[in-house]
Amino acid sequence: MASVPVYCLCRLPYDVTRFMIECDICQDWFHGSCVGVEEDKAAEIDLYHCPNCQVTHGPSVMRKRRGGNKQTDVTAAGGRDPSRPVKTGSPQFVRELRSRTFPSADEVLLKPSGAQLTVEFLEEHSFSVPVMVLRRDGLGMTLPPSSFSVSDVEHYIGADKEIDVIDVSRQCDLKMRLGDFVEYYNSPNRDRVLNVISLEFSETRLSNLVETPKIVRKLSWVENLWPEESVFERPNVQKYCLMGVKDSYTDFHIDFGGTSVWYHVLRGEKIFYLISPTPANLALFERWSSSSNQNEMFFGDQVDMCYKCSVKQGNTLFIPTGWIHAVLTPVDCLAFGGNFLHSLNIDMQLRAYEIEKRLSTADLFRFPNFETVCWYVGKHLLDTFRGLRENRRHPATYLVHGAKALNNAFRSWTRKEALAEHEVEIPETINTQTLVKDLAKEIRLVEVGVYTCCFSCCSKKDGSSNGAGSAGNYKHLAMEGSSLSDLESEDELQIDETPPPRRKSAGPSLPRKLPRAKPCSDPNRIREPGEVDFDIEEDYTTDEEALAAHGVKGGAGGILDLLKASKQVAGLDSATLSEEAPASPSTRDAIQGMLSMANPPSSSSSSSSSSPLSISGGNPEKKPVIQRPGKRPIKRPARHFSDEESPDEQETLGTCFKDSDYVYPSLESDEEDHANKAKMKRKKNWDDTPWSPKARVMPTLPKQDRPAREGARVASVETGLAAAAAKLAQQVSWVEKSMLALEVCVL
Repeated sequence: MASVPVYCLCRLPYDVTRFMIECDICQDWFHGSCVGVEEDKAAEIDLYHCPNCQVTHGPSVMRKRRGGNKQTDVTAAGGRDPSRPVKTGSPQFVRELRSRTFPSADEVLLKPSGAQLTVEFLEEHSFSVPVMVLRRDGLGMTLPPSSFSVSDVEHYIGADKEIDVIDVSRQCDLKMRLGDFVEYYNSPNRDRVLNVISLEFSETRLSNLVETPKIVRKLSWVENLWPEESVFERPNVQKYCLMGVKDSYTDFHIDFGGTSVWYHVLRGEKIFYLISPTPANLALFERWSSSSNQNEMFFGDQVDMCYKCSVKQGNTLFIPTGWIHAVLTPVDCLAFGGNFLHSLNIDMQLRAYEIEKRLSTADLFRFPNFETVCWYVGKHLLDTFRGLRENRRHPATYLVHGAKALNNAFRSWTRKEALAEHEVEIPETINTQTLVKDLAKEIRLVEVGVYTCCFSCCSKKDGSSNGAGSAGNYKHLAMEGSSLSDLESEDELQIDETPPPRRKSAGPSLPRKLPRAKPCSDPNRIREPGEVDFDIEEDYTTDEEALAAHGVKGGAGGILDLLKASKQVAGLDSATLSEEAPASPSTRDAIQGMLSMANPPSSSSSSSSSSPLSISGGNPEKKPVIQRPGKRPIKRPARHFSDEESPDEQETLGTCFKDSDYVYPSLESDEEDHANKAKMKRKKNWDDTPWSPKARVMPTLPKQDRPAREGARVASVETGLAAAAAKLAQQVSWVEKSMLALEVCVL
């Protein structure tokens, strides 16, 4: 059997209820009561030497005060030295804080009645600002009567209960018996200011007298999602008793794990200094928290807005996730409160948790088993999304965003380099890889449903508008949908559920057979938290039907359509192109002449069958392309040639402009076309290796020394310039002919 380690001069095992201090020489631990060191005085020791080490190393080293000794803290007149900064929590600090003015929190507070404070109310306002309920009626909260005192707290919890107490003037923690604190609280002469803010009593008899507000019980993750069979210890953070004497002060902080908090003042008053959790304020808070002179700076002076909120007897205050706040107790006060995690702002809760980790916050001041709760919630969100999808219902937007943030946290916690740190909080009943994959899939399906619904709604609104407007809306929604599915890291899970790529149509392609949301048709349905009033329906309309419904017509998509479009741009109706302004015979002849000039003879066979304007003509053996109103031209299956076959038409395609439907003839001259054919035939047997910009061409034979020929370099340059000039002249001549034909056509 392994022996239990012992410590101190008394050689007893570790006792969590007794204060201990470590010797900086021998690294052994000693009980404060055994070596004569009081807990509240330990902070003044810089280097502690135990009685054994004092023989060889001398006495303990105390912290040096700035200015030499205590006498430098006051002036000759007995007042405080104005050159020294005011320490947070000191009497001078409290006096100055009381005398200052701050913007009223009424500018941001919501003040519903107790009956109005529902899940729907917080969903509508996103629970992003504090909520003040002046009367507790309608909150569904049970509390002791206002005559309840700290002595009654001692009676229900027990005098021997060890509690954490804050020494306000030094802003440090110490431990006391509850009975000793109650005696101090009731004493008329208090030598220091002590404050109790972390007395959790869920497991005591006092819990029977206090019931949290109904809204908290509905939203709390721990209340609703923590399994009874979990091997992890259930977090008890729902019920706190706060006992503070006059001038108690708690400096700025974010409640652990980004939890929201509720406070009810049973007796006395509390003053809250509230700061919104904007990205800038959070960054300032993190820097301020890690500074060495934190206790000399009032954080409210570093932000643009710090609100003052007085919570009087009978008021209940709800502070949302991430809000930075400090608390002043102007009179002796007894209050009840609690912390709770919820789904209304998951992303902010995770950000607050990451700030705690970066600040190396002690485990005592962090939400117990925070990551374990998140894993249980992730499993619950997966089941919720599946159930809503099967019932053709849609989750609320805040729930989708929260699930994405939570799934990203899961990925970061389960990476190889971080798994050792986080695996201790992973429940054994959860398969992390499967959960991350399935949750990502459900999120994507939800986003696809939202995107389809938005397109359907916008299409209905734009039914009377033209096709260009609908296309613009479609493009905007497509960008919006793509932004929703963006992942935040390169190694995040990518799920591809899109069908194989198909041939693109002439107009925009609408999603088919995807879930769409529509307003709920059942008036008697009860909406659950995190669900919106929309049902999901399947849509089986084809692309052609959907495009026709939105006023987008499919056509040949060739030159005729471009000409019609140009007429529309000019303000003319497309029908007038062929009916109201027929072309004269001379104009038609000019157009035919221009087309004959533009189409080389070698490509006439292919152009006659591919041009949308060519109904007949060309090779008599080939069938003409039959065009039907509003339909695409019928396309014949293309013949595939082997490498040995090199027909002229197949070679010509390399120099033609092609899109998804047509091949447009080349505008180059016949001579250049024949030259290109010859080059292609010569290159047919070459190695068809893809070109690489990093490839280096090396000589096949070693370079040999040879005499330089004078004048040869200049002659070759002149020959090249002459050839280029001749070629350019031919091109200019052809362009002039084309422009002349075009002018004749216009005239």
